Amino acid sequence: MPSSSILRHIRYVELPKHAACGGFDHAAVHAASGQVYVAHTANNAVDVFDPASGRHSFSVPRLPGVAGLLVSDEAQLIITANRAENTIAIFRPGPRPEVSKVAVGVRPNGLAYDNGRGQILIANVGDPAIFGSHTLTVVAVDGRAVRAQISVPGRTRWAVFDPEAQVFYVNIADPAQIVVVDARQPDRIARGFAVPSAGPHGLDLDFDTHRLFCACDSGELITLDAHGKILGQNLLSGAPDVVFFDRVHKRLYVAVGDPGTIDVFDTKSMEKLASVATEKGAHTFALAPDGEQIYAFLPANHRAAIYEAVRT
Repeated sequence: MPSSSILRHIRYVELPKHAACGGFDHAAVHAASGQVYVAHTANNAVDVFDPASGRHSFSVPRLPGVAGLLVSDEAQLIITANRAENTIAIFRPGPRPEVSKVAVGVRPNGLAYDNGRGQILIANVGDPAIFGSHTLTVVAVDGRAVRAQISVPGRTRWAVFDPEAQVFYVNIADPAQIVVVDARQPDRIARGFAVPSAGPHGLDLDFDTHRLFCACDSGELITLDAHGKILGQNLLSGAPDVVFFDRVHKRLYVAVGDPGTIDVFDTKSMEKLASVATEKGAHTFALAPDGEQIYAFLPANHRAAIYEAVRT
């Protein structure tokens, strides 16, 4: 099926020019306003734009090395992981927010949020030169305090929270596995299971079927159940990064920075529907909550590409 029949390009949105080397990282959409928030790592800032007008709205500065980003629509919070200063930042949606920071582990990246308990799990990438720096940090939003630090067996990647099972899932790149933290006892690893492919990276969860979609650096998409049983393996266009599951229309989108595509899967059949060309180096994107638009971030020209999802 031609890629144009899966995602139709609408327009570009110009974002602030890169102030240094680097580009964009994780992004998410604030449902109430429709505004898109993206970690602009090269600028130590979060950029915000309005897809309806196609214009940059504002930026939130002074977030050194910002990489991970999460929007909680339930709590009306934006949370970022700031690798260059080993902190997370917490602030409300909207321009000129009051930003509070909490010191966490070494090089924080992945984020997941348990709204019921008001706790954030942060997956710290760590530093191979610092013994014991591969960790998870659990932070209480009320009080902005660290609740726990948990050692993990290797470099972390992305994390997700399952509100029904009340657990966090965290990708570990090497050894290739997913570890599970019980939100009711968030001071230890409850269990874990191996992933049969090198470098688990992007991760998302289908709440209805309790399937995990794990995109690996090996160029494979691994589908597992919540207990670690392998349900399927699919080839990707290359080494992936960000993964988003469209819960409304049952599609999975996987960003591949090289050659620069978004791979699209039908999650009912796990058939690959298309590989949509973006730009080389475009390894991150965001998905609108209704699944109708995708926002890909293009580092070469510091802009976002807006795509409309075409339904067949």
